[in-house]
Amino acid sequence: MLDYAAFPEQRQELIRQILRDQGRVVCVDLAAQMQVSEHTIRRDLHELSKEGVCKKVYGGAVLQIPEAGSFQSRKEHNHAAKDMIAQQCASLVKNDTCIFIDAGTTNLAMALALPEKLSLTVATNAPDIAAALLKHPKIDVIMLGGHIQKKSGGSVGHTAIEQLRNIIFDQAFIGGCAMSPESGLTGFDFADCEFKKAAIKQSNQTIVGLTEDKIPGVARFSVAGCEDIDILVVEEKLNKEFYNAFRAEDITLISV
Repeated sequence: MLDYAAFPEQRQELIRQILRDQGRVVCVDLAAQMQVSEHTIRRDLHELSKEGVCKKVYGGAVLQIPEAGSFQSRKEHNHAAKDMIAQQCASLVKNDTCIFIDAGTTNLAMALALPEKLSLTVATNAPDIAAALLKHPKIDVIMLGGHIQKKSGGSVGHTAIEQLRNIIFDQAFIGGCAMSPESGLTGFDFADCEFKKAAIKQSNQTIVGLTEDKIPGVARFSVAGCEDIDILVVEEKLNKEFYNAFRAEDITLISV
């Protein structure tokens, strides 16, 4: 067996591999596996966090997910999984309610999946979602305006947030770049994340749909703690460890 105490580069490479495979690491487990002290592991995690590989959390670290690219390129990624999650999210919408649908490729698929018999009001900051809903026979659409980010595909900033604050939503369907039990829901763009926070504050129920590749992981800016999310819609193949961890945070999980 390799003497990991004597080879820090090999030790950190193994930690990188475990982060890529499992999404997070636990200090006590790594120390036992490599037969080194927890202090040594914490030092390794500190170095890896400075490189942007992970974010340190209590007792270990979570993988820092790289940015997923432009909105247009994300439309073609994980298409089948997003459609299943979108269908489930659409089924949670109740008749004669007012909801918010956040920008994002999964939420666009959800808007397209809303049944024609459903009557409701939808506010969105995403032009493509608003355009899709205009074809729906029984949905009134409120388009939140302002500067439109090409990366997120939605309006963000002061104007859109001020418009949000004048509406109380029964449900908010919020997008995100990464999520973990320790860090909650996170994103890569500060303005976009601040907008999402404002939408959550205006809603009686917050619902998030995420593909398995975003869990567990962390992006740079916080959107919501686990305590702020009511329902999480995920792929059935998500590791059971994370099912249990999210349930321990009082999140209702729905798998597809």
